[in-house]
Amino acid sequence: MGKVKIRQDFQQARWNEPIIYEMSTPGVRGILIPAAEEEIKSKAGDVWQLLPANMRRKTPANLPELSQKHVLMHYLHLAQETMGSNIGNDISEGTCTMKYNPRVNEELVAHEKFAELHPCQDLDTVQGILEIYYRFEQIMKEVSGMDRVTFQPGGGNHAVYTAASVVRAYWEEKGQLDQRNEVITTIFSHPCDAATPATAGFKIITLYPDKDGFPDIEALKAAVSERTAAIFMTNPEDIGLYNPRVDEFVKIVHDAGALCFYDQANANAFLGVARAREAGFDMCHFNVHKTFGAPHGCSGPANGAFCCTADLAKYLPVPTVEYDGAKYYLDYDRPHSIGKVRDFMGTAGVVLRAYAWTMMLGADGLRECADVSVINNNYLEKKLLTIKGLSEAFAGNGYRRQEQVRYTWEELTEETGVTTDDINSRIVDYGIPHYWTSHHPWEIPEPMTLEPCETYSKDDLDEYYEVLSQIAKEAYENPELVKTAPHRAASHRRNDEASLDDPEKWATTWRAYLRKTGKK
Repeated sequence: MGKVKIRQDFQQARWNEPIIYEMSTPGVRGILIPAAEEEIKSKAGDVWQLLPANMRRKTPANLPELSQKHVLMHYLHLAQETMGSNIGNDISEGTCTMKYNPRVNEELVAHEKFAELHPCQDLDTVQGILEIYYRFEQIMKEVSGMDRVTFQPGGGNHAVYTAASVVRAYWEEKGQLDQRNEVITTIFSHPCDAATPATAGFKIITLYPDKDGFPDIEALKAAVSERTAAIFMTNPEDIGLYNPRVDEFVKIVHDAGALCFYDQANANAFLGVARAREAGFDMCHFNVHKTFGAPHGCSGPANGAFCCTADLAKYLPVPTVEYDGAKYYLDYDRPHSIGKVRDFMGTAGVVLRAYAWTMMLGADGLRECADVSVINNNYLEKKLLTIKGLSEAFAGNGYRRQEQVRYTWEELTEETGVTTDDINSRIVDYGIPHYWTSHHPWEIPEPMTLEPCETYSKDDLDEYYEVLSQIAKEAYENPELVKTAPHRAASHRRNDEASLDDPEKWATTWRAYLRKTGKK
C-alpha cells in the first residue's frame, strides 16, 4: 500500500456565528401555539392555581425570538463547525479510549420502548431495563473479578469518588478514620485519583517514577504507615507503561492494613487479559462509556462502574439491582451504604449501549479489542519516533507501551519555538479533529498523548503519522505558519488566554454574560 495522502486542501466551514440570543428580533416566532379551546379551559379550570406561588414566573422567560428557518440555520452552521469523531480521523485521546460507537446501539436507546421509560415507574413495568442492569453487572464481575458492581456513578471520576467514599465509610465503621487519613497515589495516575480522595477529606501522598518510569516501589515502602487508608493508582499509567510489580504494590499496602483501589480507565489495554482481582485489589472502576463502546459525551451522558469485593459490598450506593429468581427489584435496605451518589441508578442509556456492545463482541471479542489496541499503539509509536524533534517519555527502558504513549516535543520546541499547543492548533488544518497534550501540570515537557484504540485502521494510523510529520517539517522550515494556526478551520486562537483562568470572566449562561459585560 502506498503512502497515505493527507488533506492539505482541507477547508472547513467558518461562519463566525453569533450567539443565538444576539440574533433575536422582538416579536418573531418560530411557531404560534394555538390558545386552549373554551371546552378545555372550562374543564381544566385555573391551572395556574395548581402551581405553588413560588414556582410561578413573575416575568416571561427571556428566550430568543427567531423564526424556524433561522433557528435551523444557526444550529446547522454550528454543526458544520464541529469536528467530531464521525467526520474525521480523531486518534483517541490518551486516557480516554474514545472509540467508534456502533450506530445500531444508538437505534436501541432511541427506541420508544426504552426512550419513554421513566425511573419512577412501577418496577413491574421496567423489568426489562432492570434485567439489563443485572445482566451487565454479571458481565462486569467477570471482567473485573470483583463480587459486586454499581453503575450509579455519573462517570469515571465519579466512580473514583465513590471509591473514596467507600474507603471513608470503611475506616469510619472501624473507628479509625482519624488515624487512617492518608491516600497514596502516583504522579502519572489520573488526577482524579488524588482529587477525589482529597475531596473526601484525605491527605494525598504522591509517588514519582523511578528511572524506568514506573512508580517507585521504595518510595511506596517509605510512604505506607499506620496512617495509610488506601492507595489509588492507575495501571497502565498515562505514559502507557504497565507496572509489572503491581501485585507487589498491593501486598505492601495490604501489609500496612490499608485498602487498594485500581483506576481502570485505561482498561482497553487489558480487557480479557488481566483482572483487578488477580492483582489483589479490593476495588476498581471502569469507564462504561468509552471502554465499552458508548459515547464519551463531553462530560454529558457518561457512566462509571464501581466494582468491589464482597467485604466492601455493604457500602455500595443504594439502590442495588437484585433478582429473586422471579423478578428484578431495587434494594434500599442496606444500612451500611454510603447512600446515593446520583439520582436513580445511573445513566441507563450508556448501560444499555455497553451491554449491547459487550454481548455483540463476547469474551473473545473483548480480548481482541485489547490485542488490537496494543498492536495499533506500538505500530504508531514506531512510526512517530522517526519524526525529527519528537521523542517519548522514559525512552530506552526496554518495556513495551500498552494502549497509549506520552510523547514529548521538547526538542522541536527548543529548536523551532513551536510548542505542542501550536501543533494542536495546526493539526485541525488537515481535518484532524483530535490531539491531546496531557493533564496539568505537565510533568513531561511539551507533551502529546495518543491512544489509537481498536477501531482505527492502518490507514488511519498512517494518516495521523503523515500529518504530524508534515507539521514537524513546517515547524523547522516555517515556524510562523504553525504558530499562527489554524488557517483553514472554524476554530481560531483565543485573543485572551488569561480569561480561561479568571472566574470573574466566565459566563455559563446568557444572563451571566449580560451581567458581566455590563449589558444588563
